[in-house]
Amino acid sequence: MFKSCVAVVVAACAVGLAVNFYYQRIPKLPNLDYGRWWGEGLRPQHEDTSIRPFKIVFNDTMIEDLKSRLRSRRAFTRPMDGIHSEYGMNTVYLDKILQYWLKDYNFKARAERLNRFPHFKTRVQGLDIHYIRVKPEVTSGVKVLPLLMMHGWPSSSKEFDMAIPLLTKQRKGYDFVFEVIAVDLPGFGYSEGTNKPGLNPLQIAIIMKNLMTRLGHQRFYVQAGDWGSQAATHMATIYQDDILGFHTNMPFSSRQISTIKYFIGSVFPSLFVKDQHIHRLYPIRDLFTYLMRESGYFHLQATKPDTIGAALTDTPSGMAAYMLEKIGICSNRNQLNTAHGGLENIAVDDLLDTVTIMWDNESITRSMRLYAEAFAWPEVFVVHDIPTRVPTAAMNFLHEVVYQPDWILRDKFVNLVHSTTLDFGGHFAAMHTPKELVDDIFASVAVFNEFNADRSRI
Repeated sequence: MFKSCVAVVVAACAVGLAVNFYYQRIPKLPNLDYGRWWGEGLRPQHEDTSIRPFKIVFNDTMIEDLKSRLRSRRAFTRPMDGIHSEYGMNTVYLDKILQYWLKDYNFKARAERLNRFPHFKTRVQGLDIHYIRVKPEVTSGVKVLPLLMMHGWPSSSKEFDMAIPLLTKQRKGYDFVFEVIAVDLPGFGYSEGTNKPGLNPLQIAIIMKNLMTRLGHQRFYVQAGDWGSQAATHMATIYQDDILGFHTNMPFSSRQISTIKYFIGSVFPSLFVKDQHIHRLYPIRDLFTYLMRESGYFHLQATKPDTIGAALTDTPSGMAAYMLEKIGICSNRNQLNTAHGGLENIAVDDLLDTVTIMWDNESITRSMRLYAEAFAWPEVFVVHDIPTRVPTAAMNFLHEVVYQPDWILRDKFVNLVHSTTLDFGGHFAAMHTPKELVDDIFASVAVFNEFNADRSRI
């Protein structure tokens, strides 16, 4: 009997080691075209590499057309008795938002506010890429560090407009400040999209690296959330010698071993996760219930983006409902029992800036295609499974879509040198909690610099 038990234990250990070896294996970086052409037609003989000033304009034709559509829309179906936002966008609250958009939102003033920063465009791999670039004025002895900032869906570089002044201002206790390059991802905001299949987050990482090289920065820091964080993660994987540090407010390891660890941790969660954070991961059924309730849009955009795109392209009220409902739930998932569904955590003008930019550029379909592209190309999954040694900082706000503890994040981010977990805040951190985000960026970059200095001495 004893020998049988020993044999079972040995066999179980052997199987465990084999499984661990299989899922910990590191694939080779796939062959990538680092200059792939995404523009219309074939690559021209001479490419335009100029950098052009750009100004955001909400023109009168667009404004009047938008208002006309808002005025002529059909009446919404009222919410059911006793239902607030549990079934989606509360149409009574939506009506208030649309009335504000129609009568009180100051299109011209908001455009001028966005233009308080220098805006530029340049053509990278065939696509016109829009970005904000702010260079600080510094006193002697203060270093200026280049920081690339990338947003996600359904956002744009506008998401960072409250954080930029804080990042470009010297602060006590730090001998550095940032030159900020806040970019619109391809197909978002004022950046051009493509009609060629394959523009996934990995390919966006390459475009962003080429953009930074164009701007004179071979090595730089990155801050990102949502799809921007996915692109930045790929950037930190394929350009490990050039990314000086990666700060993300949506940290996530997609390695296969991380999924295994998640399920193992569910058996004895207190052994792997701090007690105050267990509820963010377990029980598993709570997470699955949340994902089943809130991921319908994700599945639709990952499979049939052009269908929902066609449904929303012609209706500003429908597009606003679709976008704002997701912004609300990702800002505070516990407020479905309110009419606003989490939206009142962000100022209405900032919300409408985001929707207006999407409408102005007719980019709803192009932006949603990123979900489909991210799951259609094997190269993405190969790079997901390669760890990065780039020093990384994880910032976990309470209502972020997903949460992974450090012991899982280190599967991907081997040098996770700074980690912050907060009991407030949500997905759109730069709009929702800009001060806390910027405070953590400064603290993280100080740690990055110490880490890089120590590594250079080896």
